[in-house]
Amino acid sequence: MRLSLALAGLLLACTATAADKPKQPVELELLAEHAVDGMAGGNLSGLTRCGVDWLAVSDREDDRLYRLQPGAAWQAEAESFTAPPVPTSTLPWGLRMRTWAANLVREGELDFESISCDDKGNRYLLSEAHVALLQVGPSGIAEWLPLPDGLVRQARASGMLLRHNALLEGLVIDPAGERLWLAAERERRGLLVLHKDKGRWRCTGGCILMSEAGQLRSPLTPRSDARHPRSFGDLAYLDDKLFSLERLEQRICRRDPATGAEQKCWSFAAAALAEGRVYPEPYGNAEALWLDQDGAWLGLDNNDLARADGESRPLLWHFKAPAGGWNAP
Repeated sequence: MRLSLALAGLLLACTATAADKPKQPVELELLAEHAVDGMAGGNLSGLTRCGVDWLAVSDREDDRLYRLQPGAAWQAEAESFTAPPVPTSTLPWGLRMRTWAANLVREGELDFESISCDDKGNRYLLSEAHVALLQVGPSGIAEWLPLPDGLVRQARASGMLLRHNALLEGLVIDPAGERLWLAAERERRGLLVLHKDKGRWRCTGGCILMSEAGQLRSPLTPRSDARHPRSFGDLAYLDDKLFSLERLEQRICRRDPATGAEQKCWSFAAAALAEGRVYPEPYGNAEALWLDQDGAWLGLDNNDLARADGESRPLLWHFKAPAGGWNAP
């Protein structure tokens, strides 16, 4: 009897341990890799599709976005615009001064990190340096969108937007142009949502969906015990679901658009670890995300660094959609 009880207890313990162990995400299949030519400043930091046009931004250039023409190597063609003076920032003085000093050294005072598009053809560009949104209309006229007064205050009270170069990193808007999500990059990372009400963007019931801290080992450096902050790289929206690009874990996750809760994830670590593709950084270089029913497109911001095979141009990775699609249980 005692032996039976002991064996039963051991079985229950093993079952509980297996249940507690995180399930490894399915690896996505890489269909193609394309270098991007013609981005003078390099650093492809945002990607979207607006109608039939592929659009991208660089965090080193303040006066243009790029139309990408597919090919063996994709060709970037600049579309210039003139951004008005940036609205007064609600970030603390010290954080603004660090940004100002950093911009003296590197190009890109506005630091565009993401781009999205609505069904009317409006393009939305996210300025990390100023926590601001620039709308560029189909005619090319650019204007800064007035954001809710409490946006930065709520984010900082939740532990986000506290560190230089760790502010807002991702943006996506729904096709109707009525809901807009933002991703705070790291330390802490989080998701924010805005709703359009009578022509103005507001925090309806609060701006913050989620906020979390934590450090993890990188799958790109399996022999290292070093840990790095969890981060968001970009956002995408498909079939009323929110998707996050999670650079450190090398994965794409589906999330509830109303709560930010994680539902399912898929990994692209195998593609990033393939021979010749590894970059020096342990947290990876994927910074831009776009999804459709057939697959996922990732844009790589190489920060002017060459990877193991010597390639130093910005890159696009095209992955096949998972079996059962992005909404599979």
